[in-house]
Amino acid sequence: MNTRMRRAAVAVAAGAMAVSLAACGSAKESKGGDSSSASAKKGDNIKVGLLLPENKTARYEKFDKPLITKKIQELTNNKAEIQYNNARQDANLQAQQVDTMITNKVDVLILDAVDAKAIQNSVQKAKDAGIKVVAYDRLAEGPISAYTSFDNEEVGKTQGEALLKALGGKATKSSKIVMINGSVTDPNAAQFKKGAHSVLDGKVTVAKEFDTKEWSPDNANSEMEAAISALGKGKIAGVYSANDGMAGGIITALKAAGISVPVTGQDAELAGVQRIVSGEQYMSVYKPYAPEADAAAEMAVALAKGESLDSVAKDKVSSGSANDVPSVLVPVTALTKDNINDTVIKDGVYTVADICTGKYKSACDKLGLK
Repeated sequence: MNTRMRRAAVAVAAGAMAVSLAACGSAKESKGGDSSSASAKKGDNIKVGLLLPENKTARYEKFDKPLITKKIQELTNNKAEIQYNNARQDANLQAQQVDTMITNKVDVLILDAVDAKAIQNSVQKAKDAGIKVVAYDRLAEGPISAYTSFDNEEVGKTQGEALLKALGGKATKSSKIVMINGSVTDPNAAQFKKGAHSVLDGKVTVAKEFDTKEWSPDNANSEMEAAISALGKGKIAGVYSANDGMAGGIITALKAAGISVPVTGQDAELAGVQRIVSGEQYMSVYKPYAPEADAAAEMAVALAKGESLDSVAKDKVSSGSANDVPSVLVPVTALTKDNINDTVIKDGVYTVADICTGKYKSACDKLGLK
C-alpha cells in the first residue's frame, strides 16, 4: 500500500495547559493541580483510542487508519499505545466502542462519528471520565476538545462548479439535474449539500433530490433508477453525486438506461479515478488525507500530554452543542482527467500501475498517464 501523501505544515506547541486526564473518571476540571501534572509526567507513553465509522468507503482502512497511526508513533517515539475499532456504520456499536475505550482508560480519543448527534452522550461520558475527544472528519456533537476535517461547504461548491463546467452551454435554468446526497446522520453531508446548492440553484433545475441512507451505492443506484423513471431518460442533463461510492451505483443505473451525462463524486477512490480516466465519471474531490490525519494525531497527542493546541489549530468551529472548538480545516481540489498526474499520482496516493489496469490502459495512454 502506498501511503506517501502531501503533508500539511502543522506543528505541536510545547506549552502546557491545565487539563484533566484522570484515568479514574472524575468529571472535575481544576484550574491547576494534580491531574494536569500527572499528564505532563506521562510523556510519550500515552494511550490513544481511534474510532472510525465504516468500511464501505475505502479511505478509512486504506488511508486514515495507517496515516493517523504512523503520525502518532512519530510524535511519541513509538511509545504510544493505539487502540482501534471500526463501527461498520453501526451507531450503537460505536457507542459501545466508546464505552470500551473509557473502560480501558485511554488518555485521548480520536472519533469519526457514525451518527454525529447520537454520539453526543458518549462524548459526554468520555469527558466525565477525563478523556479529551478529537472529532475527526465529522463534527460530532457533545463537549469535543478539537476537530479536523475538510472545508465541507467548499467541497459541495467544488462539486457544483465542476458540474456546471461540464454542462457548459447546457447549464440553463431549464436543465434538469438529479442530486443524490449523503446520509442525514452525517453532518458533512448537509454541508456538502448546502455548498452545492449555493452554486447550482438558479443556474439549473434540481428536478429530483435524495438523501442516501448510509452513503450506500446500492441505495444510490435505486434512487437514480427512480429519477430516470420519473423524469425520463432524455430529460436529465447531469447528476450531482456526493461521493465516489454512490457515483458507481448511479453510473450503473445510467448505463443500464443508455444515458451518458456528467456525474460528480468525492474522495478520489481508485474506482472513481478509473471511471474519470474512462470518461464514465466527470470528476471527484481530492481530499489529501495526510494533512487531516496529521492534524488529528498532533491534536490528540498534545491533548494527552496537556499541551496547547494554539500552534496546530488555527480555526474555530461551532456545533449545536459546542462553541469555538479549536479546528484544522484542510483545503480540497477538483479532480478531473486533466490533473490526475498532478494530484493523486504526484502525492503518491496511487501509482500509474494502480490506475491503468486492463480496460483502462488505452484511456490512460491517451491522457499521458505512463
